[in-house]
Amino acid sequence: QTQLVESGGGSVQPGGSLRLSCAAAGFTLDYYSVGWFRHAPGKEREGISCINSRDDRKDYADSVKGRFTISRDHAKGTVTLQMNMLKTEDTAVYSCAAVKSWDPITLLTDIREYDYWGQGTQVTVFA
Repeated sequence: QTQLVESGGGSVQPGGSLRLSCAAAGFTLDYYSVGWFRHAPGKEREGISCINSRDDRKDYADSVKGRFTISRDHAKGTVTLQMNMLKTEDTAVYSCAAVKSWDPITLLTDIREYDYWGQGTQVTVFA
């Protein structure tokens, strides 16, 4: 189901930063595991980060590790993806997905296994 909304995308120069937010329509994400994905033209959709609901474990793809940070905003019931030191190859449509399950999620968890997802927000990085 498409019940999530991503925001915060835009255009930045290499080395710049953006903060993406994932929000659910009508409920908090505090008790959901959430994953962030990106899909660039000519490339396969890839999972880049996720946070589990039970132990709050955070995982990052090697391509973004050290530059991206996933976190929860408990006051808003949302999940944030802070993106720093952006590169041109980070250009893509970024989307989030959420699932309530006792089973842990990983970067390999396919978006089809999630219960909710959004339409995505465009991130463009160019000089």
